[in-house]
Amino acid sequence: MKKKSMIELQRISCEEFKAARKLPLVVVLDDVRSMNNIGSVFRTADAFVLERIALCGITATPPHTEIHKTALGAEESVDWVYYDDVCLAIDSLRSQGYIICAIEQVQGSISLPDFTIEEGKKYAIILGNEVRGVKQEAVDQSDCCIEIPQCGTKHSLNVAVTAGLVMWEFFRHSGIFLK
Repeated sequence: MKKKSMIELQRISCEEFKAARKLPLVVVLDDVRSMNNIGSVFRTADAFVLERIALCGITATPPHTEIHKTALGAEESVDWVYYDDVCLAIDSLRSQGYIICAIEQVQGSISLPDFTIEEGKKYAIILGNEVRGVKQEAVDQSDCCIEIPQCGTKHSLNVAVTAGLVMWEFFRHSGIFLK
């Protein structure tokens, strides 16, 4: 097997990305401290052609060299918006018709493999701080909570890894982009 060249990958330009059909999914990052995590989420959001990212609270915003280190330019292609408070983001997204899903381990959460992604619906997923997770007030305002099943000794995954797994699940179930 031979690695594909950049030409063979047929990647689109930033302008083509901006004009492209988007997966109706918004990632909400609330109080995410690590700019490497933020950059990783931008890069994954670019890969799966997400609508946008909402950055809340202490989450840093582009342009920033530390975000760019892992985003590798995706902070230029993926639209983003900033909110002082995650609850303001939730209110705004709900008023735009999004189903709000906190990604958190709670009583009554839905396991990611069991979550039904409905065609024609718009979703927003909330990911919280690396240590504290999604704030309780955001959980309370969510339409549902989704949990990634885990079997190891640690109680959680890295926030960028979690975001990637959930974004992939939405992307693969959309069927609109897969060849």
